[in-house]
Amino acid sequence: MLAGQPIIILRDNVERTRGFEAQHSNIMAAKAIAAAVRTTLGPRGMDKMLVSSSGDVVITNDGATILHEMSVQHPGGKLIVEVAETQDDEVGDGTTTATVIVGSLMEEAETLLAQDVHPTIIANGYQLGMEKALAILEELAIAVSAEDKENLIKLAGTAMTGKSIEAIKDQISGIVVDAVRQVAGKTDRGTYIVDEDDIKIKKQVGDSMDDAELIRGIVIDKKRVFEQMPDKVTDAKVALLAQPLEITKTQVKSKIKITSSDQMKAFSEQERASLRKLAEQIVAAGANVVLCQKGIADAVQYYLAKDGIYAIEDVKEADMKFAARALCGSIVNKPEELTEETLGHAEAAEEVPDADLTIISGCENPKAVTILLRGTSQLLLDELERAVYDAARVIQDAIEDGKFVVGGGSVETELQLQIRDYAATVGGRVQLAIEAFANAFEVVPRTLAENSGFDTIDKVVALRKAHADGAKHAGLNVYTGEVVDMFEAGVIEPQRVKTQAIKSATETAMLLVRVDDMMITQTGQPAGQ
Repeated sequence: MLAGQPIIILRDNVERTRGFEAQHSNIMAAKAIAAAVRTTLGPRGMDKMLVSSSGDVVITNDGATILHEMSVQHPGGKLIVEVAETQDDEVGDGTTTATVIVGSLMEEAETLLAQDVHPTIIANGYQLGMEKALAILEELAIAVSAEDKENLIKLAGTAMTGKSIEAIKDQISGIVVDAVRQVAGKTDRGTYIVDEDDIKIKKQVGDSMDDAELIRGIVIDKKRVFEQMPDKVTDAKVALLAQPLEITKTQVKSKIKITSSDQMKAFSEQERASLRKLAEQIVAAGANVVLCQKGIADAVQYYLAKDGIYAIEDVKEADMKFAARALCGSIVNKPEELTEETLGHAEAAEEVPDADLTIISGCENPKAVTILLRGTSQLLLDELERAVYDAARVIQDAIEDGKFVVGGGSVETELQLQIRDYAATVGGRVQLAIEAFANAFEVVPRTLAENSGFDTIDKVVALRKAHADGAKHAGLNVYTGEVVDMFEAGVIEPQRVKTQAIKSATETAMLLVRVDDMMITQTGQPAGQ
């Protein structure tokens, strides 16, 4: 108040929450979102059914998919969803773990705030704890190479365990590992780099999941343009054309005046000759398969069919570029530019019966491959695709970094014990925050035990004892309830997945715990009303 007059700082349509109430709001949002996905964690986690306003149904236990479909409104909650999406973009797996750790860190922060520990001290303790955790992770990491197919298959299997497609996990794991190894390129420093876009996942409804296969080539959602063309071509030499195989319009407006039937006949013959020439140029280059990004005139289709050439029109630009990498060919504009060097090569090109699919497979050394998934329903195929995507990204991470860690709650238990020991060396109030950071990791083994139907206290205590006795790879076998060596059990995951989960979860928790004022502008409510 100034001379009895109120000073208006904020508009009437701004809702303001301050102090502990703002912190409490963010903490509750984080805990609620973590609780929503917590039951999906681990091999024995449950699935969620998500129904959109349009009636579309999604059944999944993939954390990123669940949070994306939830349409979270709370601003603090949106940050948690962002953690999962970042985790999915960066490493492709561990989204549920990252979300659950954020919720646990915020729960620990709530306890510290109630003890009058300042948010800045909590954030500082979390920062120190994160740095120590990443250093411990580096010590726990085990080396793996692109040639170590056995461990790579185990990594893929771990990523897919708990999905509804577990019955064919072993078969799919082998396919995914072969796919990633095929497209992995070696750098000058001897390390590997993998472009995730070089692995395309295609789905076909109708057959069994067991019929999934790795196509060393490309699968296109198109049929041949003309029924008289062969439905299969062996020793395929593929022409990749960007321009249409038809008479193109002139750049300027023009008219042709025809005054006699002879002129009409000559004009038609000239047009037919031009189209025949297009087909002859393709034949002369040695091609027996044509992928055209634009249309193919009926006359050209006829001439190509006469020469036994398999042709597809209106191929998407993305598919054309992928085909060029898969078939080791080059995209050209016109048929006259075709040469032996520009043609792509494959063992066969064939049309799939009763489906709008063409498979070009058997490329000798493809730089891009396709994983063709089959299943009895679209819902099952969608979940299978998510599992394969996770597995492919996990193998990519492991090959690029050359490191993995063991799973089953083993890493989290080791981190908890070592960070607690480290906290004692720091002292002061920050020690409380570092200890709280260590305690937050207990949520992972506790949740694994809970989702598997075991007593959480018994299993967490047993895990702690095993690690205190020096068993650094001890983890929870979710099927038997026993504490076993996770490395021997083949439960492993890339170091990058854990590193990213800890980083993104900690940084988000630090950000949220320091917020003591929230100003939310309400839409649809004009100022002063």
